[in-house]
Amino acid sequence: MHQTQSSECQSERDVLSLSKGSRGHLIIKIQILNKMKIKNLLFLSAFVIAITSCNNESATNDPEVSTDVINDPATAAEDADDSELPVIEFEEDVMDFGEISQGEKVKRIYRFTNTGKSDLIISDAKGSCGCTVPRWPKQPIKPGQSGDIEVVFDSNGKQGRQHKTVTLIANTKPNTTVIALKGDVLVPEK
Repeated sequence: MHQTQSSECQSERDVLSLSKGSRGHLIIKIQILNKMKIKNLLFLSAFVIAITSCNNESATNDPEVSTDVINDPATAAEDADDSELPVIEFEEDVMDFGEISQGEKVKRIYRFTNTGKSDLIISDAKGSCGCTVPRWPKQPIKPGQSGDIEVVFDSNGKQGRQHKTVTLIANTKPNTTVIALKGDVLVPEK
């Protein structure tokens, strides 16, 4: 059952009704028997837009970093040269997990250091397929500091030689860096 509240508009024949739907959604019904004034229509439109846009705020508390700095590191400072940019340097950028049985998950940690002169910001990390999932630090890495990127490879449904990559997007030049994971997935005999 719907609860209905009605309020009259400019004349007795204009009807605006608000009701609550079965799932808790607000239902607005407008029956216009006479011509409604533009002012009332604009007010109603603004009301509907305000109600529907209330829940569009982001739920994250991550500090916001301008994507201009990531896509074009030179925008961080107008006259910045490459020597002032962060540099991501890995201890090992290709890891071999050897032989594993199909269905096993392998986790590897890629250690890196910011050898540049400004904060390193990694904005994204994407695996070459859904079986390769990276986790990376979301906060800026100061010059001289180190961090880890964890990569998990799920061999479920895979067989034979595997070579998977993770592409990092950061405020470095160039703005992409690729790390790799390789090895062999053996199918158990049945």
